[in-house]
Amino acid sequence: MSGYREIQEMQEEQLSQWAARSVNSMGRDKYEEPCPIRTCYQRDRDRIIHSKSFRRLKHKTQVFIAPTGDHYRTRLTHTLEVNQVARTMGRALRLNEDLIEAIALGHDLGHTPFGHGGEAILNKLNPNGFHHNQQSVRVVELLESRHKDRPGLNLTKEVREGILNHTGDATSITLEGQLIKFADRIAYINHDIDDAIRAGVLTGEDIPSHLVAVLGNSHSARINTMILDVIENSVGMDRLKMSATIGNAMMELRQFMFKKVYLNSTAKSEDEKIEILLTNLYEYFIANMESLPEDHLEIYKDRDDSKEDIVCDYIAGMTDHYAITVWKEMFVPKSWNIG
Repeated sequence: MSGYREIQEMQEEQLSQWAARSVNSMGRDKYEEPCPIRTCYQRDRDRIIHSKSFRRLKHKTQVFIAPTGDHYRTRLTHTLEVNQVARTMGRALRLNEDLIEAIALGHDLGHTPFGHGGEAILNKLNPNGFHHNQQSVRVVELLESRHKDRPGLNLTKEVREGILNHTGDATSITLEGQLIKFADRIAYINHDIDDAIRAGVLTGEDIPSHLVAVLGNSHSARINTMILDVIENSVGMDRLKMSATIGNAMMELRQFMFKKVYLNSTAKSEDEKIEILLTNLYEYFIANMESLPEDHLEIYKDRDDSKEDIVCDYIAGMTDHYAITVWKEMFVPKSWNIG
């Protein structure tokens, strides 16, 4: 029996006139026969969630490196919270939730071990630069593979474009992609406050009172305020936006977090060690490319990628724990056992 996908595509006709419909997708770089059950965006979501890069997010730092508590966010839980926030807004705005979910789940696949600190270090080391949004696209276009002889996940252009433009000055061509930029900020500002309070870096009383008055005095209240503001200012519009009042308050809260948390000595207490570790790994592999795993080097067969990018691809894919393990294997002397 066929027609499952077609029924879902017909149901998308009930979405907003500004929603991205799967039947109008710009498609994939390499043509594939459509799935009989799933729309193209559902198929992309599934490819991302079954990827190795997605699974590794559970062992990558969000803000606090190697926290001992069980309730601190990781890059994976951040991703899931972004997805939830974005889908809440997308459903209210009658946008395509499948496209939203695919972009949300893929937006941080290229993040380094040790959070934004790791990203900044690789950006400094690599003469070609390193940015996690560009790396996330590189992951789905090259580094992940569903077939031994075919690199990449062959995702639709809308998903890849949304991943690329979830941060920075560019604006996504789809409202679904634009929504991820809002959801990302709403999620990380608020859950990072939650983690900072848990870590004793902040107290609720530290948040400026004028921001509390505008945004709310609790984690859920602030998220609700921001989500509702995006919805109310974007209904029926061909571009998403926040009101000036809430948008400015959110950005001021973000600046507050940079000053009090992201650049706080407690949160950054291990940064010097992380820089030494990642620099050691980078310089070692640059000088000893043959030491990289064969399956990693195989990716670049018949390509002209720079050795700097090849090494950064490998390091960026590491989890925090694996990076530490590899560093120890290379740079910490082993005991000599005499039988």
